[in-house]
Amino acid sequence: MEEQIEMVGRAFVDHYYHLFDHDRSALGSLYQPSSMLSFEGQKILGVEDISAKFKQLPFDQCLHVISTVDLQPSAVAGGIVVFVSGSLQLQGEDHPLRFSEAFHLIPTGQGSYFLQNDIFRLNYG
Repeated sequence: MEEQIEMVGRAFVDHYYHLFDHDRSALGSLYQPSSMLSFEGQKILGVEDISAKFKQLPFDQCLHVISTVDLQPSAVAGGIVVFVSGSLQLQGEDHPLRFSEAFHLIPTGQGSYFLQNDIFRLNYG
């Protein structure tokens, strides 16, 4: 069980940040109508509004560098809680921005997962 959580969680993290950095418009496919994104305190519900938020970000390209990934099974059968910390380098900026992000992955029943919850915060200080 623990090995499955590690494999799925780390594969998800790699996939999510690859899409974010190279094809942000494809991120919507990871969410469902019930999904919620909290982005710097702003709560956004549903695939359409989450996708719109990603399109509205004030930068085109970025690069995520992941420092830590923590994984736990959730109370939802087969669900996984993922906590990521790292840095985000924006194109044209000298200094990377530190961030933390938490995800709640829910199995779809077809062998894949969707993002039920996504909480993103920049870490200042």
